[in-house]
Amino acid sequence: MTPGPAPEGRARGRPPADHRSTADRHTATLALAHALSAAERGLAVIPLSRTKLPALRSPHHDDPQPSACRGECGRMGHGVYDASTDPLRIRELFAAAPWASGYGIACGLAPYHLIGIDLDTKSGADAPAALRELALRHLFTIPDTVVVTTPSGGRHIWLSGPPDTVVPNSAGRLAPGIDIRGAGGYLVGPGSRTEHGVYSTVPGTGHLPPATCPPALLRLLAPSPRRRAATPRADGPPAAQQGQGLVQFVLAAHEGQRNTRLFWAACRAYENGLGESLTGPLTDAALRVGLTLREARSTIASAARLTGHD
Repeated sequence: MTPGPAPEGRARGRPPADHRSTADRHTATLALAHALSAAERGLAVIPLSRTKLPALRSPHHDDPQPSACRGECGRMGHGVYDASTDPLRIRELFAAAPWASGYGIACGLAPYHLIGIDLDTKSGADAPAALRELALRHLFTIPDTVVVTTPSGGRHIWLSGPPDTVVPNSAGRLAPGIDIRGAGGYLVGPGSRTEHGVYSTVPGTGHLPPATCPPALLRLLAPSPRRRAATPRADGPPAAQQGQGLVQFVLAAHEGQRNTRLFWAACRAYENGLGESLTGPLTDAALRVGLTLREARSTIASAARLTGHD
C-alpha cells in the first residue's frame, strides 16, 4: 500500500490530520518551512517525529523477512534514504507525515558530505573538555561553523568532509560523550521540536556554511586498518615507570576530569604497548577517584577502539 497522510497516521495510532490541534498544525508547518529552508542550502532532509525518529514507518515493517531495501521500491518510509533537497519531494514526505514536528539532515551527502560532532551531556562525561583535549593532543582547532544546541544542553558541530572519505557513525568511540554522525546518519535540524524541547542554532552561526573538517580530526574519524600493539621504546622510560605515571595521572583527577583523564591515560597506554597490562591498574585508579566500574570499563574500551586495539 502506498503511504499517504491518513493511512500512515492510523498505522501509528495518530488521529487524521484534520483532527490535529491548531498548535500541532502550526508545529508541522514550521517544521516543513525549516526543512525547505535547509534544502535551499543543499542539505537533504526527512521529516522527524517528536521522538527524533523518522516520522514515516517503513513500508516493509510487516514483511515476514527483514528487508534491505533503501528506497528502491519507490515507496516512502526508508528513513535517511528518503532524504531529498527537492521541494516537491519534501512536501510529499511531510504530507505523508502530518504529525512531523521536526526534520533530519542527512549526513555524508553532496555537496557538504556533512559530519556531525555530537557533544552529549546525558552520559555524565564532559564532552566539550574531551574535545578540547583531543584538539590539543592532535593539534587541530574547530573552525567557525554551524553549531546547534540541543534541548538537553548538548551541542552539534557541523563540519564538511571530503567526497572520497566515508566517515561512519559512532557513539563514544572518539571519547566518552562524543558521538559522530556520518554516512547513513542524520542530525536533527535547527527549529525542530521534540518531546524535550527545541533545537536552535547558536547565535552567529546559523548563516555559516559547514566548515571543512580539520585533517587531523578527519584522520581520527575515518576508519583505519587495525593496528598492532606498539612495543615500549627502548630509549624511553621503563614500562613500569611509564605505567605508574599514567596511573598517577588518573589518581590526580578532580570531579569533571575523571573520564577525560582516564581516556587520555588509556590511549597513551595502548599506544605504548601497555594497554593490556595497565587495564587493571587504570580501572582501580578510576574507581578510587569516583568512577563506577561500568564507566571505567567503557572509557578504557573507547580508548582501545580509538587506538585500534579493540
